[in-house]
Amino acid sequence: MTSERRVALVTAASRGIGAACARQLAADGYDVGLLARSPDVQVLADELGGFAVVGSVTAVSDLERLVEEATTRFGRIDAVIANTGHPAKGDLLALPDSAWTEGFELILLTAIRLARLVTPAMERQGGGAIVNISSLWAVEPHLDAPVSATVRAALGNFTKLYADRYAKAGIRMNCLLSGFVDTFPVAEHFRRSIPLGRVAEPAEVARVAAFLLSPAAGYITGQSVRVDGGLTRSI
Repeated sequence: MTSERRVALVTAASRGIGAACARQLAADGYDVGLLARSPDVQVLADELGGFAVVGSVTAVSDLERLVEEATTRFGRIDAVIANTGHPAKGDLLALPDSAWTEGFELILLTAIRLARLVTPAMERQGGGAIVNISSLWAVEPHLDAPVSATVRAALGNFTKLYADRYAKAGIRMNCLLSGFVDTFPVAEHFRRSIPLGRVAEPAEVARVAAFLLSPAAGYITGQSVRVDGGLTRSI
């Protein structure tokens, strides 16, 4: 069965930025496939007329199920939002090896694995687009989140490499560097530093992600786009 509609996959989609991206893409006319650990992702998928896989972004088998279900149902994959959770925080040298390796797998290896799975389908159909949800700490490392800052910087470099490798196949990849979002408590000193004077709503981040996936962004690839209210303006 093939679909004339565009098809998008979103991971970590049960709440927050991931759920907002799923809603935005469905509103834009995509058929959506969603992955999250919470069973709530099934409720959202039903609401949006898509399908859900309950699983983890760090489990290769769950990512495979997501991609296989999309290709079986729709015959194509046009867009991917590689969203994840947050790695451990702690003092720079007090963090154990496990925190660093878990952060690597969660943020960087998830993006690599997902790209590896969806790229053949995008090559067959002549193009596609991927957005990796990252963080402002990728360009402005902060001791509040050392694992995130380190691994997300590596994600930005992977994104550049992928963009170089697959541009001729018509496949684009970009990073979206989100600032603080109102789905989590934000320390007052961070809040005061935001030039726009407030944290973002998930829908604001989702709209930028949807733009980067759209034909309107067809000449943008290999970039890290900041959506942080101006917080990293000095870099």
